[in-house]
Amino acid sequence: MSIHDLNELLLVCSLVLLVAVAAVRISSRSGLPSLLVYLGIGMLMGQDGIGGIQFDNAELTQVIGYAALVVILAEGGLGTKWKEIKPALPAATALALVGVAVSVGVTASAAHYLVGLEWRQALIIGAVVSSTDAAAVFSVLRKIPLPPRVTGTLEAESGFNDAPVVILVVSFSTAGPFEHWYVLVGQILLELAIGAALGIAVGWLGSWGLRHVALPASGLYPIAVMAIAVAAYAAGALAHGSGFLAVYLAAMVMGNARLPHWPATRGFAEGLGWIAQIGMFVLLGLLVTPHELGDDIVPALIIGLVLTMVARPVSVVLCLLPFRVPWQEQTLMSWAGLRGAVPIILATIPMVSGVDGSRGIFNIVFVLVVVYTLVQGPTLPWLARTLHLGDGSEAADLGIESAPLEQLRGHLLSVSIPPGSRMHGVEINELRLPAGAAVTLVVREGTSFVPLPTTVLRRGDELLVVATDPVRDAAERRLRAVGRGGKLAGWLGTSGSA
Repeated sequence: MSIHDLNELLLVCSLVLLVAVAAVRISSRSGLPSLLVYLGIGMLMGQDGIGGIQFDNAELTQVIGYAALVVILAEGGLGTKWKEIKPALPAATALALVGVAVSVGVTASAAHYLVGLEWRQALIIGAVVSSTDAAAVFSVLRKIPLPPRVTGTLEAESGFNDAPVVILVVSFSTAGPFEHWYVLVGQILLELAIGAALGIAVGWLGSWGLRHVALPASGLYPIAVMAIAVAAYAAGALAHGSGFLAVYLAAMVMGNARLPHWPATRGFAEGLGWIAQIGMFVLLGLLVTPHELGDDIVPALIIGLVLTMVARPVSVVLCLLPFRVPWQEQTLMSWAGLRGAVPIILATIPMVSGVDGSRGIFNIVFVLVVVYTLVQGPTLPWLARTLHLGDGSEAADLGIESAPLEQLRGHLLSVSIPPGSRMHGVEINELRLPAGAAVTLVVREGTSFVPLPTTVLRRGDELLVVATDPVRDAAERRLRAVGRGGKLAGWLGTSGSA
């Protein structure tokens, strides 16, 4: 590649990114997941589009897709709140394991008996489309506050179910169905256990290091966090465990460790996640050949209908039966099983492995994801409101950023009071911060001042709180408690745990 080729490549990539960023606004207004817009951009650039680019390298697509998926799972793990998924963890685990097995069985049976595919191809399709996509689900529901149990279950399930699905697809693509099902189950459980152990260990060690070592520049913290998350994936994969589960758990551990400069880290990770999604979907759009999809549309519609109306609801009902989840929440979780990046990426595995009919498998999965995302995506907010699951009554949480003061053995807490916070109307002395913590500065409407004990806080204020190292966590818990419960948070029993 010459310098001239590099210049052209940079120009094309920058234009694609700008168009994709602009398309986010269109997708947010229309209610369509942005993945469809990115796929459309790739198809327009492909051989059947205006770009005319010839691209059929499935192996390169798979490698880049895996890398992008690692970044997406890391970003998702960093944004997962432990307090929300902790009570939903058993249900989410059941959906990610038992639910995937039920979905694979029902969908594969439909692909074999209704569409006429061979069992190996049917099982591959059943496994490929059994993984839900957190990015697709929450890109549609981001404006609707859901009950914590629903959010936690969907989020944890999306982070957990990638791992067993990848193992199933690789197993079916390389050796076909196992003669003894318990061998496959044992392999899945072993890889999940290795990935989980390494992910938690790497996340804990990374969190401990970042909390106790003051880096010379705040911009180094986001880089370090993402590097630790990627290292967890690599360690899990090299140890013959689930690297995808490892990166998600490592990121989740760090995301709940109250690391320094956390808002900057979240912003950095979110930006990388968007780049990963854009690049991955555009590449997948390039890989597909639209004029070859005609024969696969009807099979995709049939398999998708069974998956959406039978396999997903049955798996949700069976897995949530022991947890007494209300039918409204079960209905939403059944309809919220959106398929996005993961199935299309996994559909490249049989292509790389040389499975007979692999191109047809890829086309079926591609059509299924596009069509049923168009159907489910725009209707999810309406369904949530119809089921009265988006009332928005929960108080908005505070945005708190911490910067270490190594010489003083203390911390600076930057606190932003959002519109929905119940800290509005609370006086400084009513915060009742622990000894060793104090509000030293208030920024209001562009003006900063040193507050008095009787200063009344307002929505939109930004506070600078200085806390010594021993009381830093207690100060942050108290601030969050007041943000949720107001001045009587302690008497009302409102928790400030993150």
